[in-house]
Amino acid sequence: MFKVSGWPPQSVVRESGPNVPLVQEGATKLSAFAADQLDRAGPRARVAVLVLFAAFGVTIGTWAVHLPELKESVGLTAGQLGTVLLAVGVGAVVGMQVGGRLSDRFGSGPVSLISVTAMALAVVVPMCAASMAQAMVAAVVFGICVGTGDVAMNVAAVEVERDYERPIMGLFHGFFSVGTALGSLGSAVGFAVHAKAPVVTLIIGLVSAGAVIAVKPALWRRWMGSGPVQVEAPLEESSEPVDKSARWRRLAVLGVLSFLLFLAEGSAMDWSSLHAQEHRGASPTTGTMAFTAFVVAMTIGRFTIDRIADRVGAVRVLRWGSAVATVGAVLVVYTDSLILTLLGWAIFGLGICGGIPQVFTAAGAVSGGSGKELSYVVGLGYVATLSGPAVIGWLAEFVSLNQALIVVPVAALICACGAGAVDGARLGASEPPADDASRHG
Repeated sequence: MFKVSGWPPQSVVRESGPNVPLVQEGATKLSAFAADQLDRAGPRARVAVLVLFAAFGVTIGTWAVHLPELKESVGLTAGQLGTVLLAVGVGAVVGMQVGGRLSDRFGSGPVSLISVTAMALAVVVPMCAASMAQAMVAAVVFGICVGTGDVAMNVAAVEVERDYERPIMGLFHGFFSVGTALGSLGSAVGFAVHAKAPVVTLIIGLVSAGAVIAVKPALWRRWMGSGPVQVEAPLEESSEPVDKSARWRRLAVLGVLSFLLFLAEGSAMDWSSLHAQEHRGASPTTGTMAFTAFVVAMTIGRFTIDRIADRVGAVRVLRWGSAVATVGAVLVVYTDSLILTLLGWAIFGLGICGGIPQVFTAAGAVSGGSGKELSYVVGLGYVATLSGPAVIGWLAEFVSLNQALIVVPVAALICACGAGAVDGARLGASEPPADDASRHG
């Protein structure tokens, strides 16, 4: 048996007098009505969140493949470009803390709607920079939008996944990957016709913002009021006390995995195109194919990973996927062939695709869908997404970019070793089942 959280209000239950049964009956009917509305809004909410992830991906893909052009137009070194990426990371971390709290207060739907729309338009600003200082300021603004939108849409995804009652987090992240591929391909068309970066990013940004605004009714309808409607088990059916210290330890471990997985993904997104151009002799248009190979492979994987995880378990998905990603990244670093480099990025994408969905599902189960707590796990991931590639840029100042990318397979290998942390990553599970490790290990 389930109830809609917050109903009946405790102030009503404590009332006394002859009308109490009528009041409680009314509260029960309101609870049933709210649950019915949640169910009716379910399909529309799923579509709306899919659009959010896709639009977010389009913006990230557009940003990533335009980094070489930003580097050239402003006259940045690899280390300076790394510093700009770090500025995006700083802004993102700030945005995530704000986004988590706003999602808890106003609901993740409205917050993600506004922030993802702002992000789609803010990507234009760094491309208009004429100096390092302007690029840094623009990067911080863009990062704040990225961080706020990322946390809010992942909180929305956790809530919708809980309502759907089966794993679909991989599907959401699959649409993110579709978006990144579309963003990179749209940018490649811009390169082919020699369009300026501000023009290309503005056109793509307007299209993405328009798509998000189109699903506004579903987002607003699903998340009306001060925070989302949540379905939870009644307190009397809970037999075990909540161990807050154990929950925070689990979130910390999941945060480390998020950090490493996002470091690997972010490095591929930000450096794959430039690496192909500088170390494999690719043209700018061909260089985008390195990024596209990674994203397309990851997209294909994410559209199948939910069923695989349901069958073999989250631990095996993370462990063996990270091992495959390690092989692909090693191939990228140690081959001199452009074709093998593209193949390596594709293998890496197939391997890494299932990691983040498993970590976020586990974090959502541990945190109970709290935007504030989930923002810590997502926040650590984005510290890596944007500061990790910055570290690679700094390393490239002392060694080559190719040698600096050895960080990627090392991160993937550590994730393979620590995959047991996502054991018990199921909706509604706050602690991993004791016997699951033997089944999924």
